[in-house]
Amino acid sequence: MPTPSLDALPIRRLTLRDLPACADLSEDRGWPREEHKWGFLLTAGRGFGIDDPRGGLVAACVITEYGSWGQPELGAVGMVLVAERHARQGVGRRLMRHVMSTMAGTPLTLYATENGRPLYEELGFKVTGRAEMLRGRFTPGGPETGVKTRSATAEDLPSVLRLDEEVFGADRTPLVTRLPAFADQLRVAEEGGRIIGYAGAWPNMHTHVVGPLIARDTETAQALVASLAAGTDRPLRTDIDVRHEELLAWAKERGLASVTCNSVMTYGIAELPGDWTRRFAPLTVAAG
Repeated sequence: MPTPSLDALPIRRLTLRDLPACADLSEDRGWPREEHKWGFLLTAGRGFGIDDPRGGLVAACVITEYGSWGQPELGAVGMVLVAERHARQGVGRRLMRHVMSTMAGTPLTLYATENGRPLYEELGFKVTGRAEMLRGRFTPGGPETGVKTRSATAEDLPSVLRLDEEVFGADRTPLVTRLPAFADQLRVAEEGGRIIGYAGAWPNMHTHVVGPLIARDTETAQALVASLAAGTDRPLRTDIDVRHEELLAWAKERGLASVTCNSVMTYGIAELPGDWTRRFAPLTVAAG
């Protein structure tokens, strides 16, 4: 039986049963397997993929929707991957067009590598910002910020959700409510009994990724990062909005080194909603 052409292979929804195939696809492209992250994204968002007749996946991606139930205000596209043997044959373009059609005019955002950016520009995405990935072992030191942080509790969830929606610009309840199970640490910063910031640290292979990182100001962000670093013996990784120059400089002084920069891109909106001055790092670049 002849092998079907790539254009003839159907695009379908992915489920948690596809987790091993998604991890295999990551590994095929030289990425870490990231099964923990894949599982989170396939639960909090919607995965789409194309099956390879020879086994595994030809391609996959995830879309995470934010906003009112049934009426998303923003969709974040991530984990767009095409198997190496099928690369540069239009598969990624076809998968992205399918996702854009599925979202039916809902504004979209994504973080693009230099390799992926030309495709997204061809599809109508515009660069609206940049994020710098940092990684390394955090070295404590320097003056104390004076901002108090503590572990988050279940009673903090309503306040965290309100703060997150205010800063992000859309309701992310399905994502945020999964953080306690996904992250190894979830901490809040307080002032006068009011939560002024929160951050998580979740396991990704041999590192802990700091994200989301939402804070009233740079001092609060520093306190949250330092408190998360104190709770792990792994290197830290995070993706900081390049406009937060003071936090970037501070993190580099504490031992985190620049790895790469990704372009923040949007489709259907000129810029992301919310308050970027308090949005320091995403939960993951795959979900915004």
